[in-house]
Amino acid sequence: MKFIPQDFKSDQEVKWCPGCGDHAVLAAIQRALPEVSEKLGYSHERYVFVSGIGCSSRFPYYMKTYGFHGIHGRAAAIATGIKVANPTLSVWEMTGDGDSLAIGGNHLIHAIRRNIDINIVLFNNRIYGLTKGQYSPTSRWGTVTKTSPFGTVEHPFNPGALAMGARGTFYARTLDVELKLTQEIMMEAASHDGTALVEVLQNCVIFNDKIHALITDRSVRADRTIVLRHGEPMIFGKDNDKGLILEGMRLKAVTIGENGITKEDVLIHNAEEQNHGMHMMLCEMEWPELPVALGVIRKVKDRTYDDMVKDQVTEVADRSSIHCMNDLLCSGATWEVE
Repeated sequence: MKFIPQDFKSDQEVKWCPGCGDHAVLAAIQRALPEVSEKLGYSHERYVFVSGIGCSSRFPYYMKTYGFHGIHGRAAAIATGIKVANPTLSVWEMTGDGDSLAIGGNHLIHAIRRNIDINIVLFNNRIYGLTKGQYSPTSRWGTVTKTSPFGTVEHPFNPGALAMGARGTFYARTLDVELKLTQEIMMEAASHDGTALVEVLQNCVIFNDKIHALITDRSVRADRTIVLRHGEPMIFGKDNDKGLILEGMRLKAVTIGENGITKEDVLIHNAEEQNHGMHMMLCEMEWPELPVALGVIRKVKDRTYDDMVKDQVTEVADRSSIHCMNDLLCSGATWEVE
C-alpha cells in the first residue's frame, strides 16, 4: 500500500502556539514517513511515537500511529523497552532540550552509547517552553529568564558534541524553517541501523522568540550555515563561493578564488568516517567564526543493542537444558520434603 502524508495525521487538534517551530517538524515527519514506508517496506502499524514532557512531547497525539506519552525525561527509557520487546517496530522518540538533556540526560547518553535502533528527534529552542520560560541546559551563557533574572552562569550543552562523546553512530542537525532538509534527514534517520539523533534548532515564539535568528533569517541563512552531504565538498554561501579547509588542527572558512584558494582545497564531507574527530569539530562550529553545520554530520555502522540482546537470548536458549517451567523447577539442587 502506498501512503500519503494524510495517512499519518491524527484527528486531534494541534495545540501548539501559532508560529511555533514544532508545526514544521510535524509536517516534515508526516511527509517523510510515506517515503520511508515505501523505501523500507514498512506497514502503517510498525510506527510508534514516544515522548516525555514538554511542548514537543505532545507529538504522539498528532500522529496517526501507535504512541506513548511518558513522564518527564523518561522517553528514551520507554523507547528502549519498546524496541527491545519488539525489534520490528520503527520507534521515534520526540523530546525537547529540557526533557532530554536535564532530567533525561542520563537516559539519552546511554541510549546513544548502547546504539539502540531508535530515532531521537531533539527540539532545541534553548528554553523551557511548556513550563513558561525557565533556562534550559542549552540556553546560552548569560541568558536572562525567569529562573536566571541576572543571566545564566552555566555553560550550555552542545547536543552534537554530547552524541560524539557517547560514541554515537548517527547525528544530524536541521532548522525548523528548512522543511525539505528536515524531511530528507528524517528519511536518513529512519534508514539508519542504530540510534539516530536529530537536533532541530526550533523557535519558541512566546518565551525565546528569534533565538536562532542570526542563522535562520532568510537573508543571511546561506552565508551563516552549511548543509553537509556525504561525499560532497564543504561549500556554502549564497553564491556558493565559500568553503571549509583545515588549517593546522582547526577548521577555517575561506572564500574560493581569494589567496589562491580553489574548490580542490575545500574539504570533502565524510559522514561515514569512524573517527569522530572531524565530526566533533563540525558539530561545534558557531557563527560568526564559522557557519553552523546542518545535514547528516555522522552516519557510521556498528552493532545495535537490540540485535545483540536478541542474538544473546537465541544463543542461550539454544544451548540451555531448560525448555519449560518444569525443567527449571527440577534443575539444580532439588529435594523432597515429607
